[in-house]
Amino acid sequence: MIYVIGFLAQVCFSGRLLFQWILSEKEKRVVSPSIFWLLSLLGSYLLFFYGWLRHDFAIILGQFISYYIYIWNLHIKRQWKPIPLPVRCLLVATPFLAIGYMLGEARMFSLQFFHNEEVPLWLLTWGSMGQIIFTLRFMYQWHYSYKRQQSLLPLGFWVISLIGSCIIVSYAVFRLDPVLLLGQSTGLFVYIRNIWIQRQASLRDSCQLRGN
Repeated sequence: MIYVIGFLAQVCFSGRLLFQWILSEKEKRVVSPSIFWLLSLLGSYLLFFYGWLRHDFAIILGQFISYYIYIWNLHIKRQWKPIPLPVRCLLVATPFLAIGYMLGEARMFSLQFFHNEEVPLWLLTWGSMGQIIFTLRFMYQWHYSYKRQQSLLPLGFWVISLIGSCIIVSYAVFRLDPVLLLGQSTGLFVYIRNIWIQRQASLRDSCQLRGN
């Protein structure tokens, strides 16, 4: 059952990349569709519980910050308010409730997550670093988009994604985690392809400016 939740989360994450990639190929430039953010939010919600059930702090760490960036992007694209109010309240409140539970059970949390014999400290540190880098891509995306007041997926987002994904793939190999391995491996091609599409679009724009 735990793996079912994890694989459902990765289906959402893989689906968002698939939709984003197909639409970008069609437009011949990198686009930021609403479905990308909706699937991101759903996948993050599921993966949070997967990490909790697996007692894997590295997975949980990667969900907190990016979770609310997904909501911000849905808001800026005017896709947040159409979601029923009770669902929105639940989505916003869940991470805070989880943090409250962790603080209330700090000793048990420490024993389960930081002293998990299945995840040695060096591996936890490596996996957490990958998740931090992976999360930074959405902080960068938010900062870039906030200045322009529109939801965008810039070149730097895909470069950071590629670096973070490579670290998480190696972590998944050591952790023998098929959910992380499958989810991250399928994204590598899309990250590389989006970097290529973005570069080609920039070259076309530069040529057009010189032509004018």
